[in-house]
Parts: sequence; C-alpha cells; structure tokens
Amino acid sequence: MATENLFEARLDLVPTSPGVYLMKDATGSVIYVGKAINLRQRLRSYFGPNPQGNEKVLAMISHIRDFSFLLCQNELETLVLESNLIKRYMPFYNILLKDDRDYPYIRVTLNEMYPRIMKAYRVGPDEKEGARYYGPYLNGDLWHALRTIHTLFPLKTCKRVFPRDIGKERPCLNYYMNKCIGPCLGTVPAEDYRQVVLEVCEFLEGRYDGIYQRLNEEMGRASEALDFERAAVLRDRLQTLSRLQEKQVAVLDQTFDGDALGIARNNSEVCVLKLEVRQGKITGTSTFFLDAPASEDVEIMSAFIEQYYPGAANIPSTILTSVKEIASETGAKASPPEAAASGIDLSAFLSQLAGRKVRVHYPQRGEKRDVLRMADENAAQSLRRRTLIAGSNQQSIDEALQLLADIVGLKYAPGRIEAYDISNTGKDDIACGMAVFENGRSRRGQGRVFHIRNQEDQDDYAAMAQALDRRLAHLGDDSFGRRPDLILADGGLGHVRALQPVLAAHGCEDIRIAGMVKDRRHRTRGLVLPTGQIIELEEALGILDAENAPAGNGNLAWFSEDPGTEREQKLALLRLLASIQNETHRLAGQANAKLNKRRQTRYKLEDIAGVGPARRKALLQAFRSMREISEATVEEILAKAPSIGSKAAEAVYRHFHPEAEE
Repeated sequence: MATENLFEARLDLVPTSPGVYLMKDATGSVIYVGKAINLRQRLRSYFGPNPQGNEKVLAMISHIRDFSFLLCQNELETLVLESNLIKRYMPFYNILLKDDRDYPYIRVTLNEMYPRIMKAYRVGPDEKEGARYYGPYLNGDLWHALRTIHTLFPLKTCKRVFPRDIGKERPCLNYYMNKCIGPCLGTVPAEDYRQVVLEVCEFLEGRYDGIYQRLNEEMGRASEALDFERAAVLRDRLQTLSRLQEKQVAVLDQTFDGDALGIARNNSEVCVLKLEVRQGKITGTSTFFLDAPASEDVEIMSAFIEQYYPGAANIPSTILTSVKEIASETGAKASPPEAAASGIDLSAFLSQLAGRKVRVHYPQRGEKRDVLRMADENAAQSLRRRTLIAGSNQQSIDEALQLLADIVGLKYAPGRIEAYDISNTGKDDIACGMAVFENGRSRRGQGRVFHIRNQEDQDDYAAMAQALDRRLAHLGDDSFGRRPDLILADGGLGHVRALQPVLAAHGCEDIRIAGMVKDRRHRTRGLVLPTGQIIELEEALGILDAENAPAGNGNLAWFSEDPGTEREQKLALLRLLASIQNETHRLAGQANAKLNKRRQTRYKLEDIAGVGPARRKALLQAFRSMREISEATVEEILAKAPSIGSKAAEAVYRHFHPEAEE
C-alpha cells in the first residue's frame, strides 16, 4: 500500500496549529523529529503522491510506518520542544551534533557546593542541574586553557573532596604559595570559593574587564594593608591577564560581542566552527562536527543553532552567519520539507533563550564579513586537521609518509617499513619483534619474531643487529615479503648505529634507517637519524610538557628550516610512528612472555627429582598445560606419558600434592 494511502484519513484530523511531529519506522523507533507552523500542511507534503525533497528526505519517507505529533502554543515553543526531542531520541535522519571524544570540553560543576573544573569528553546530564560546559576544544588548546586558569585563579588542584575532607589534613603547598585560597581549612566560606569559580566562567566566556577590575581593586587593598606578598601575587595575575589580552586579535570595535559561525564540508561530514568575539577581540573557538554532507547549509546551520544554544553558557547579542536564509533581517522563510528553519524566526528563538534581544546577522561587507570569512577558513582547517588526526584515512597516511620520506631522505614515500624492538627478561628470554607496515598500514600477517640465540649477556644493540642480519638473509624469500624501503629501530642513536654495519654487510646501504625515540612516559616523541639529529615531533607540536621533556637537548633545526611543513602533517606522522612502535612492542612483548613461560615451566618440571629434559618434554606433549599436569593422578600421568616411568610419575604427583606424603 502506498504511504499516502496509509495516512490519508489520519491527516484530515491533524490540526493546522504549530507543533512538532515524530516519524517512526516499522519497529516504532523515532527516525525523524521535525517542526512546523502548520502541522497538517507539513505532513501532507510528506505523504502526498509526489513528495518533494533530496535523497535523504525521500529515503526517510520510504521508511515511515507511523507518525505522532505534539501541539505547541507558538512557533518558538516548537523550536524548544524539537531540540529537546532530538536530544532525547537521536533520530537517524536528523542532523546531529557529534559527541566526539577527540574534542573535549571544560566542565565547571556549578551544581556542586564546591565546584570543580575538569576535562570532560561530552556534555553530561548534570548540565540540566547547573553545570556548565565550555568548548569543545582541541586537546592541546584545552590543556593550555586549564593551565592558564590555574595560573590566574586560586583554585584547588588536589584530589580532596569537599565538604567531606574539610579540616582533615593540613593545606598543601599551593595554599602557602597563594595559588589556592584553601577551602580545606574550613575558614573559607563555600560562597567565597564559588565566587572564584564564577570568575573562571567569566574568563572562559571572554569577559575579562570585570576580572581585571576586581584583581586591581584587591591588589590595592592588599597594598594598603601592607600585605605586600599577596599584592605581589595579585600583580603577577594581572600581568598574566594583560599579556593574554595582548595576544588576542582585535577584529572589531570594542563594543561588539558576538559569535561568527563558519562552515566547511567534505565528502563525509560537516564542520561548524564558532569564532567567539568578545569586546571586539577573538577570545576563543569551538569546533563541532555533523554527519550531514548531503544537506543544504540552511538546514545544517539551523540545526546547529537549535541544538547548541539552548545549552550554551553564554548567548551573545549577535550571531554572524553566511547563510542568508536564517538571518533575521532577510525575513526569509524556508519552505521545503527538508529545510530545518521551517519558517521560524531563529533570532526570536535565541532572544527568548537569552532573555534579551539577539540578532542572527548576515553581513555582506565590511569587518564583520571579514570575521565571518575567517571563521569559514578556520572551519576548513579544523575539518582537515580532524581528517588527518583521525589517522584512518588515506589522505592522513599519505601526508605522514611523505613527511617521513622528507625527513629520512627518500625521494618517494616509503612503501614498506619494517620496525624492530627488543624485549627480554634480564639476560633471558630475549626476543625481537619485526612489525611490517605497507603504505602506512599494518600487515600483521607479515610480522616476524626472532628468538635471539647465543647471547649470554643483555645487549639490546647486538640482539637487534642479530635479528636484522637474519631478516636480511631472507631478502629473496617471498614469504618474508619484499625489500623494505625504511628500517625503524625502537630506540635511540645507539640502536641505529648498531644496525648500519648490518645493512652494509648485506649491500643494503640504500635502505634508510632511523630510530623511534620516546619521552619519559615511554611514548613516541620523534625520530633520530644516523647523523645524530633528533626530529622532536612532540616538542615541535607544543604537546610535550616539562614533565615529559626529553632528557637530552632536542634538535629542532630541521623544522625551523622548513616553515612550510604544516602542523597537521606532523600530527599525522606522530600518530603513524606511535602505531608502528606499538605494534613492534606488542610483537616483541608477546614473544618474550612466551619464552618466559616456557622457561619457567621447564625449570619447574626439571626441579622435580627424576625429571630431566626428555621427561619434561614428554609431559608437556602429553598434557596441554602445567595445570593439567598438576591435577593429574599417578595413573593418568602414566596413561598419557608412559615413557617417564612409574617412579618419575609418583615424583611429579608428590611435587604438586605434598600433602599425599603425610
């Protein structure tokens, strides 16, 4: 039966009032939530003989098996209700803001007596209880923001829980250094600590003037009271805030507060970037992603505004957009069924949310248009950065490989990379893992493990050299794969130089080699070349903090000489190197664990009187594990391994059952 015939009778009963409708599939699941000024007219446009819309709309219509609707008092009420229902049902055919862990938020728990400030990977349900979320940020940007907050504001950084832990311990060093007001003492009212947190919120919202004025007044009072130590601390905070303001770019006059919404898209998703302008200066950006590449800009931007701003901590007086149809001054009404605006005034919707007038503005020229163009350009860069950081797409891999080729001196991107890592238990159980990456992707089936032989002492350099020597002896063996373009050693310059003679001995000097160096947390931080030059990727990207800084001095000359190399390529390469290092470490570690288990099993069995290598081997062949041997009776041991003899069988049983001798 045609869809229009299913609902013809029901459509006559639908009122012509404003409202929200829910489309459902055969299972009863909500697949789309929409709004309309005239519900009957809108629903008839879906279920008529010739429904209009793009491919997504027509696909959605083909899956509709039921619908319901909710009436609203006015057009603005429909916007609020639709936004809430979309967040509740997450319908497949609606445009949805992605909940992406790569772009975290700053969470301020204003719903608690002693609010905390922390990193959050998504907006949580506590937002309805008063918690505020700022962002989303890039991880590096969020880290810098949190560091600045703790420099400017006397907040707690300890793990004590208030009010539970008040008065239980002495205050930490931060209190005596005037970096925390000390709520743990019990002498600081919760209201005073909350006021500090509210100032943090002002800072995150870009409202610095009030903070600057309060700090200045407090410094004056401290000076008058001859509390020069506190006055000096406040002076330092004022200077930090002033330096921060100096770094901000002035793009408009000092009275302008607004958000500029930029948009960019590729084949798989759309990026909306919110450029925050407060008092004429750019104070921050937030980046959002939507899975809606086939949708029109008007639908995407309307969906973003309707879903984001109801929960936003701050709604400025002006929203700049390049989508003319949703701007308040155009008076445009979107008529197609798929258009999210549905003829409803978004400026009025935002004004109702903010409790004051808010304008959605489409600037055609001048400084505001320039700011909007800047937002669009940053959205395009953020989308490209996301594509590269994701690391799973060919564009990211290709750019990382090309940068790697430039670093190691190859004329072309390395098609086959072989990486080596040593794992041992002291001087025992030495194994070398060889991971293989072709065209930037792991080839686990081609990986190899080398058990290091004839080595009495622990010597990682010699062990890795032995493994490479044995591998290069199989260059003509198809089962080992083709000749590598690049050898990577998991280690420093010593490992690289230990492998160079091996390459020379096999006539493979043209195969490039480099070492993967680590920071103090054993994470990949960059590369070391045979010349001794260290390419510090983490440090060059600004993601290496002082705690994880390398023990030696890094050499950043290569990057400083090549300013055209983009940050995104370095991020992609760092991710690729981390993947290679992790896979190599996995191979070596698993091989070492197996060798260790065998050795421990051998020692444990050969410690039994009458059991030597031959009987130990017979037992392990007859039983699948040490546990089975330990649980077997004398009769079972003799039945499965008769060659060991009854006397040895009894010795094995007594070894695991000492109580049997009593």
